[in-house]
Amino acid sequence: MRTGISTATGLLLGFAADRLFADPARLHPVAGFGSAATALESLTYTDKRSAGVLHEVVAVGAVVGLGVALRGAGRGGVAVTALATWTVLGGRSLARTGHRMAECLDRGDIDGARALLPSLCGRDPSVLDADGLARAALESIAENTSDAAVAPLVWGAVAGVPGLLGYRAINTLDAMVGYRNARYERFGWAAARTDDLANLAPARVAALLTVALAPLAGGRPSAAWRAWRRDARKHPSPNAGVVEAAAAGALGIQLGGLTRYRHGTERRPTLGDGPAPTVPDLRRAVRLSEAIQVAAVVCAAGVAALRH
Repeated sequence: MRTGISTATGLLLGFAADRLFADPARLHPVAGFGSAATALESLTYTDKRSAGVLHEVVAVGAVVGLGVALRGAGRGGVAVTALATWTVLGGRSLARTGHRMAECLDRGDIDGARALLPSLCGRDPSVLDADGLARAALESIAENTSDAAVAPLVWGAVAGVPGLLGYRAINTLDAMVGYRNARYERFGWAAARTDDLANLAPARVAALLTVALAPLAGGRPSAAWRAWRRDARKHPSPNAGVVEAAAAGALGIQLGGLTRYRHGTERRPTLGDGPAPTVPDLRRAVRLSEAIQVAAVVCAAGVAALRH
């Protein structure tokens, strides 16, 4: 089977596995990578950018090397690509958590919704009311539709198994050390910047799909495009701002404003026009996310099939 067709088939099968089974409940390879990265950090950590660069190169390089070795040994075919795709995708779990959050908020179970929020983002749920929880969940779904679904598929289409595994390693390290706090401001710099670079193209693919699919969430492509072009640059992240602004425009709501994290409070720029999001908007966001994921895997499979 031609390499491109093999990769495309593996991406589609891995996506189907994610739809059917979501993330593995136990012995998740990403969790194993996180444990290995923590052990590595005990050896590489000093409060210097150079140490963070070494940490990034060793951790990501080892994972990409594994992917290259599998491909070079002739084991990068359909089955391995499908398994790698299932391993790195998190779209089904993201949508499922969004639905559960909406259900909790619908029945007034604020404690249940607060317990779910840490699986979506790093905000302090104890200070959020129902509307605050809905906004936090919606913003996280918009951003993670790109990070957990579109980006792995883009990299899988471009680089096969090494791209799938390498992207997930980059994104996981950013979530572990890419913070601007006393411990990681310098050490985590390389992880944060590498993640920004790895997501530049995927975030814009996700935003384009958001624009195109806005009618499925009751929105207008023109509004999504306008919010993206006008508001994305206000956001401190070069990628989160793109997908969140496009989602706000597609849903006809306004995101941003006062945002409480465990490390403190920030006033984020406002994205989009309209009222603050409510529970029905959260449900629409989940529906939009699922449509974007399906469109992304179709596009990724098409690109992969044309590569060779």
